[in-house]
Amino acid sequence: MIYLLDLQNKLDGTRELLLEKLSHPYLLEHVEAPFIDDDRLLLLTSLMEQQEVNQEKAKNYTVTTMLLQIALDTHEQVHNSQPGEEDKSHKRRQLTVLAGIYFSGLYYKLLADMDDIEMIKLLASGVKEVNEQKILLYQKEAEAIDKLMESVKLIESALLGKVADHLDASEWFEFASNWLFVKRLLSEETKFIKTGSSLVFNALKKIALPKMDQSTTDLSSEQQKYLLTICTRYIEFSMTKINAALKKLPGMNSLLMERLDLIAGQHQTMSKKFAEEG
Repeated sequence: MIYLLDLQNKLDGTRELLLEKLSHPYLLEHVEAPFIDDDRLLLLTSLMEQQEVNQEKAKNYTVTTMLLQIALDTHEQVHNSQPGEEDKSHKRRQLTVLAGIYFSGLYYKLLADMDDIEMIKLLASGVKEVNEQKILLYQKEAEAIDKLMESVKLIESALLGKVADHLDASEWFEFASNWLFVKRLLSEETKFIKTGSSLVFNALKKIALPKMDQSTTDLSSEQQKYLLTICTRYIEFSMTKINAALKKLPGMNSLLMERLDLIAGQHQTMSKKFAEEG
């Protein structure tokens, strides 16, 4: 119980520090407040605990990795904007780009203050990897479903992977990367079911349904079911990998396990609903 309180205090403290770093009055007035992924924060904090990284270094590694992820996510808001917007929205997009650059600049400063050149190089290579995979995803260049899903997985977990490499925690990364991948696919499923369109499902449609008109979002119920079945198969395979990794990672904290149960429950609920609706 004392350990969990200590872990929660660390999470709260790191989140407060992130909010403080991200707080820029002018940017916050004109662009959406940056999203802090609490699951990613929990994974990073738990990784530092598991590997017994000293407190100051653990905080810096967690904050810098989160800042970079937020910078990448902020830039993604620009890609997702709609064409034909007016000048006000154009200015907003420009400021969103600047916000992403500002957030990533904070990471360089923090690690430079630590004099940690190796981690700067590792995370910079992670950013390059994420951006390369995002190009493949946005331009729908993946030639096979496995390649597409691998791109999505790398987009979600490459930065955390670099930290895990640095800390010699490959088994932890197997667990965390599959968790983040499942979370992303569940989010994409939700968007697709609600709107008939999502970034990943649009790319999946091009590979799985090559003969149909790719400019239309109108899919038959059979086509929708086919794409959702493919996605579900990847989710379930990743869940088995998570469970296998857990067996090699004893002493996992209950906060992580509770979140994992919620994610598994979300998948089961969606699968049941999908099966009932046919």
